[in-house]
Amino acid sequence: MFDIWKVGIMAFELWSTSLSTITMRNHLWQTQPFFSPKMMQENQRMVTEKLEASMEAGLVMQKALLNSMSGKQAPWWVTSQRTMKPYHQRSSANSRRLAK
Repeated sequence: MFDIWKVGIMAFELWSTSLSTITMRNHLWQTQPFFSPKMMQENQRMVTEKLEASMEAGLVMQKALLNSMSGKQAPWWVTSQRTMKPYHQRSSANSRRLAK
């Protein structure tokens, strides 16, 4: 039961840090020219991190699918937590980094 609670907390943290990160990025885009080296680097970093998180989450989903096909099915809350973990880590790190 505690694992289900942790999935809910992780989803809420992911949601809240994503909103704050979007807000801070929009503020950066409005206050700095988009062609400045700092903004180009930040935008490239944003895209790279999203691609990496997507690949990690996709790998977790593939692993869960293969395990379920072989009879080693994990509960939905375990798979959900593993799938959200890459996004949660990067979103939290981005929020802390952009808040500086």
